[in-house]
Amino acid sequence: MSSTLLASLSLLNKGLGWEILALVFSVAAAIVGTYWDLVYDWGLLQRHSRNRWLRDKLLVPRKSVYFGAMVLNVLLRFAWLQTVFNFKIFDLHRQTVTTMVASLEIIRRGMWNFFRLENEHLNNVGKYRAFKSVPLPFNYDEDEDEDKNE
Repeated sequence: MSSTLLASLSLLNKGLGWEILALVFSVAAAIVGTYWDLVYDWGLLQRHSRNRWLRDKLLVPRKSVYFGAMVLNVLLRFAWLQTVFNFKIFDLHRQTVTTMVASLEIIRRGMWNFFRLENEHLNNVGKYRAFKSVPLPFNYDEDEDEDKNE
């Protein structure tokens, strides 16, 4: 939130101080967001796991998929800085760059959803919180017994 506000202020005020402040806060927000994705949402980067730097249980058989996803997540997390600060990396029209970065963000969020859902599933099953059916708030068998006695 603060990084977006500072980026907007830097665009309105056009001062070097504002741009540096916005850049620092935007990079810090990207680092914190990336760390949160990998450690809390995906359950990865666990040092003492059976699968070094991953987690104990993995659903995808190849560990390289997880490491590739971590690297890709970092790169795509920082790609949005292009739209905020308009770096002249490629000589493309601004709308073209915005469309490309938005498409990359859609890919990143889809990837995030896959690994987040996988981690949540493994946590629920591992802690026996998964249920095939939800119990009703009343006991149906007792009602049948009362009907037979009347």
